[in-house]
Amino acid sequence: MSKYKTQEEAEAAGVYVRKVQSFVKREGRLTKGQEAAINQYWPTMGLEYQKTPFDLEAEFGRKAPVVLEIGFGMGKSLVEMAKAEPEKDFIGIEVHTPGVGACLMAAEEEDVKNLRVIEHDAVQILNDSIADASLARVQLYFPDPWHKKRHHKRRIVQPEFVQLLRNKLTINGLFHMATDWENYAEHMLEVMQVAEGYINTAEDNKFVPRPEFRPLTKFEQRGHRLGHGVWDLIYKRQS
Repeated sequence: MSKYKTQEEAEAAGVYVRKVQSFVKREGRLTKGQEAAINQYWPTMGLEYQKTPFDLEAEFGRKAPVVLEIGFGMGKSLVEMAKAEPEKDFIGIEVHTPGVGACLMAAEEEDVKNLRVIEHDAVQILNDSIADASLARVQLYFPDPWHKKRHHKRRIVQPEFVQLLRNKLTINGLFHMATDWENYAEHMLEVMQVAEGYINTAEDNKFVPRPEFRPLTKFEQRGHRLGHGVWDLIYKRQS
């Protein structure tokens, strides 16, 4: 915190001090292309964390359904979805800087205009920067499975988290999860089946086939060839 003795002093002086986060941020190394994309396109496509909700209609210049993806990786599938659904506006959250750069670069190459990206902790963004009942769909694809039993408490899909999402979804808004870890899929199902205000859209009240709007990644195609499973869950906010 250098010359500032307290967090409050630093904030009063307009200096941002990084707080302890609930995740480990792996910076990685930026390629020249990723660095150039961040420098060039962040001013128009990047959203900075703020303590009050974003004015998304002003940001996108229109009123449209908003889709939020948590943890978009390198952003290829997010850009593909935004391009395929131009009638919707997309926001992606990712803490991996090279992924942010790659996403911005891909969005520019595909001439995608209905996408904004955020490099920040998703839980803090949801709590502070996203208005209640403002999201048509939330996407959580292949989150860290924390496969060791003693680490299961670190999984993002927990009762408190899904209720936070529920508050941000519109009535009939969708929470879509996908994982290639069967144990995590079962954990997701267990949490969601007792989550207040949600209804499972699956006919058997379990899993759904991959919807057309979720692109099939190369990683997933390879997994299918090797006989690995992928589980999709889609829940609707009912109340």
